[in-house]
This record gives sequence, structure tokens and C-alpha cells, in this order.
Amino acid sequence: MNATSPGMPPGVPGGTAPGTQAGPARARTGVRGERRFTGFAAAAGVAIGPVFRATEPEIPVTQSKIAAADIAAECARLDAAITQSRKQLTKLRARLAVLPEESQAEIAPLIDAYLRMIGPSRLVRGIRRQVEERLLSAESAVMAEAEAIAGVILAQAEPGLNAEDRAGFHRRAEEVREIGRRLVRNLTRTPFRSFAGLPDGAILVSESLRPADAALLDPSRLAGVVTDEGGADGHTAVMLRALGVPSVLGAAGLSHATRPGDIVVVDGIAGIVTLHPSAETLIAARRAVAAFARERQRYARLRRLAAETTDGEAVDLQANFELPLELPLIAQSGAHGIGLLRTEFLFMNRDSVPDENAQAETYRGIVEAMNGDPVTIRVLDWGGEKDIEALSNAGLVPDISDVNPAMGLRGLRLLLRRPELFETQLAAILRAGAYGPVRVLLPMVTTVGEVRAARETYERVARRLRRRGERVPDRLPPLGIMIETPGAALSADALALEADFFAIGTNDLTAHTLAVDRGESDVADMYNPLHPAVLRLIQFATEAALRMRMPVSLCGEMAGDPRITPLLLGLGLRAFSMNASAVPRVKQVVRSVDSDACVRFARRVMEQSDPEQIAALLAGSANPGG
Repeated sequence: MNATSPGMPPGVPGGTAPGTQAGPARARTGVRGERRFTGFAAAAGVAIGPVFRATEPEIPVTQSKIAAADIAAECARLDAAITQSRKQLTKLRARLAVLPEESQAEIAPLIDAYLRMIGPSRLVRGIRRQVEERLLSAESAVMAEAEAIAGVILAQAEPGLNAEDRAGFHRRAEEVREIGRRLVRNLTRTPFRSFAGLPDGAILVSESLRPADAALLDPSRLAGVVTDEGGADGHTAVMLRALGVPSVLGAAGLSHATRPGDIVVVDGIAGIVTLHPSAETLIAARRAVAAFARERQRYARLRRLAAETTDGEAVDLQANFELPLELPLIAQSGAHGIGLLRTEFLFMNRDSVPDENAQAETYRGIVEAMNGDPVTIRVLDWGGEKDIEALSNAGLVPDISDVNPAMGLRGLRLLLRRPELFETQLAAILRAGAYGPVRVLLPMVTTVGEVRAARETYERVARRLRRRGERVPDRLPPLGIMIETPGAALSADALALEADFFAIGTNDLTAHTLAVDRGESDVADMYNPLHPAVLRLIQFATEAALRMRMPVSLCGEMAGDPRITPLLLGLGLRAFSMNASAVPRVKQVVRSVDSDACVRFARRVMEQSDPEQIAALLAGSANPGG
């Protein structure tokens, strides 16, 4: 018994805002014998059902050495495990045909990534070196190399990065570890987790759940999923959301506290799992299930409706894009294109920088998948805190030596000093632009001179492509800039004379304006996008663009917060880019407000000097005109 919805239904006790991650997992005993476990809300919905335990034997791996004479035999064992793993993954991919179309599109790219990792990859080459040079057994070599690569990836997830970027690094590290575990299971002949005997309507409870496990689940039979480990941002969570299975991950201790057949309630919005629910809790949960079903139907209808205010003002709602596996979620959300395509994923977890053809093929695939909806591609935003190995190997980036790398050689500053890197990416984007509407976005711009230099490079690359006979749009795609520093916002009047559009990046703008690194625990509570200084910079940049009749959009976490939508509309913004999951909620707000009322509301907010008072006004802004 389950239902899902991106929204929060009325009458759910202990609910939190959609997408809000609960705090550290803990258990609580209620007065009626209930036990509540708190974890991370991974997939929205409420489910009620009996526990089904799916345990998995531990992998028996110890660090062991081999004799030099055994190298060939050990490499043969490794080859056999790779072949077996490839067969398993190919079979798993074929099985996707029984899943809903959107789930297939979500899971298939990850399985393809696994298959590439056990091809002629850096991982496999490193494992062979561990066997041949360090004389490690195949199992030890796999675990050592997988962990080494994962460690390199995780080292790039610096605290100064925004939450989405850090989550991306953690997902990529887990991909490497997961394929390592698969190889070791096949080397040691250790069985995988089995879902045989899973009854209809059961709640799957496990210590952990891998993405490949999630691909085996049948959402038509399964009510919900709970694990002791995991978080809301990993591949497993993404897949469970695509499957539409209410899920809570990271509810530590639950698997040891339950027995098969125990009744549990899974709240995939609040991140709470209730074991042995009381009669009152069950009644409330059943109401929540019905409410979620109604919410889901309403959001499904919203997908086909226009994003416009009650007085007919059109609003453009687009999605952010970090990894290819997010494409299906964008399609399901009803977003009108991609407002921020982060290209860093192309450069991660590889030995060399992708060439023009590789980049062009990737961009073209994304552009074609959007079926005519616009795609805004941000060129590489490397910063001192992001140690992309391929760039380091090629000598294209400096050593990480800045005291404050966020204010060092990064973004457009770096690209202008490395024209070979910049020109290759621009050429690839221009080639992809022949297959659908694209825009080019420049990161971390601070001066007019940078924009002029970038445009000269852009036009020079276009002329070179035409001489080569490449297909390039007759009219070059618009060249825009990120407004993400106070300097850029305050010089927006001048920058608007050089750029074709603005994209206001609120995450970095807030951090740089308030001198707060939200990854630094001592000051994280001071990171507040509702600070009057941040709002005034957004207002200043927006008005500068509107005076020039130039497109301006807003991206970052503020764009996806429906509480703030009336304020942003009142400031004159009509285009937003956000996580795909936030699009329906923001669209619902857009369709419920009047633009003139939003303007009056924005004036009231901008008169305030206290962030807490601003937050209070927003909390009561369900009807801005009231």
C-alpha cells in the first residue's frame, strides 16, 4: 500500500518540507510501544506493510600476496571475474524492459557506466598493476585500486562546494566502489542479495542497498524501502525516486530491530520509519497514503499545464543538469529545458581531457534528448578546490596552493589562460548547437574585459569550424554570464552591454556576499540567501537586465524554494532553473499568484533589514496579495 508525491500532504504528523533531509539517524520509543527511526528522506511517499529482510553474505576479503610465478594465473582469475560481471550486468540491463519507461531511462545509464568501468578502463589497468607490481591477489588488488580511485574522487568534494556538487563526487566514488565489490564477489564466489520470495505489499528492510539491487526491484509489488545506511543523494536514492518507491535511507539500527512480518510505516517525506505503529499512527498513515495519491494526480496534471500566473504572466521553469542519469527526471518534471548544464562530469574520473569529438557527441545527445527545448551549457567551472585529475595530468591547471581557492584561478579566469581547453569546449558546444537550441554560459565573471575576451574567442572558434565545413548554427547561440559575485552584480549595468543573458547563481552569490562557507560548521548557520544584501544584489542585477530587455534567469537553491517564488516574481524574474524534483512545486505556486500582488509583496520584503523578519514574511506569503 503506497503512494508518492513531491508535495507534503495535510495531516501528516512530524512532516518536513519536501526534499528536506532529516538529521542523524536515531531511534525513539513511544508511549504505546512504537519505535521511530529517523533517517534521510530518499523517495517521497508513505507506505504501510510487513517487513521483508534481504540479507547479503559479507565478502571475505583479506589483504593477501601471491608469488611472482602466480601472476599469470591471478590475472586469468581477474579476467574470468570481469567476464562474469559483464554477463551479469548485461542480463540486468535486459531485465529493465519490465520496468516503467522512465525507470528504464534512469537506471540504464548507470549500468552502462559499470560496463565501461570493466572494459579497457583506468580501473582495470590499475588492478592489473597491483597484481603485477605489488604481487597482490586479484581480490586484494580490486579493493585496493577501487578504494584508491574513490579516494581521489572524494578528495575533490571540498566543503566549499555546494551540496549538489559534493553529492555528485560521492555518487561517482560509490560507482567505482560498487563495481569493485561486484568483481570481488565473483572472484570469491560469494552470493549476491536475493529478493526471491518478496511478497506483494512488503517493506524491504536491509542494512544497505546498492544501485544494482534497486534495479532488480519491482515497484508494482514493493510498498517501500528502508536501509540502515545510505543517504538521499546517492545513485540508490535516485533510482528509488525513479521507481516511485517510498524510501528512507540511513535509518541506523532498524534492520537489527525488526523481524520478518513486523508492521512498519515508511514516511518518505519526513524521513521517519515507525516500527510497531499504534492504531492512531496507522489511521494517520492511511490518510497520508490517500493524500499522497491525490497529490500525485494533481502534480501529474500540472506537468501538462502552462507555468503562468493567475493574470497570465508566463514563467519559464527549467532544470539543472549534473549527470546524464538525471535526464529522465527532467522529462518527468515538466521542466521546459535545461537552464544550467554543468559540464564538469565530462572531465571527472578519467585520465585524459575529453577531445572535441567526445564532448560534441555528449552535448549533442543531451540536446537531442530535450526534443527542441533549450539547453544552457555552462563551460567548465574548474576551481582551486576541484582537483580534476585529467586537467592536472595535462598540465592545464595549477597546483592547489591558494589560501582561498574559491577566490583564485577558477572559472572563466582559468579558461582564458588555457585557450586550448576553452576553444575545444566552445567548438563542441557550437557543433551540438546544430541539433537544437543551446546557449553558452560563462562562469565566475567579474569584469567587462573577461566577457569581451571570451566573445572574441567564441567568434574565432565559430569561424574556424565553418572553414572546416562543420555544421554550425547560422546565428551563433547566445553567450551569457553567471552573476555569482557581488562585483558582477554591482557592475551588472556594464556587463549587460556585453552579455546576451544573465544567470544569477544564488549559491555562490550568497557565500561571497556574506563571506560564509556553508561547508564550514562554525559559520554554516550564517549562510542565509534571505540576507538583505543578497536580495538587493539579485534585485540590482535583475533590474539591469530588464532595462536592457535582456533575458535573466535565477539558478541555485533559491530557484527551487517555493516559499521564495512570490518574492522572486515580484522582483521581476520570469525564468528559473532548479533541481527537477522542485519544478512541480514551484509551478503550483506560480499558477496560484497574481504578478501585481507579487510586486507589492516584494516591496514589503525589500523594505526590511532583518533576515528573520524577511523569513517571517515569506512564511506567511501563501497569498502575497493578502
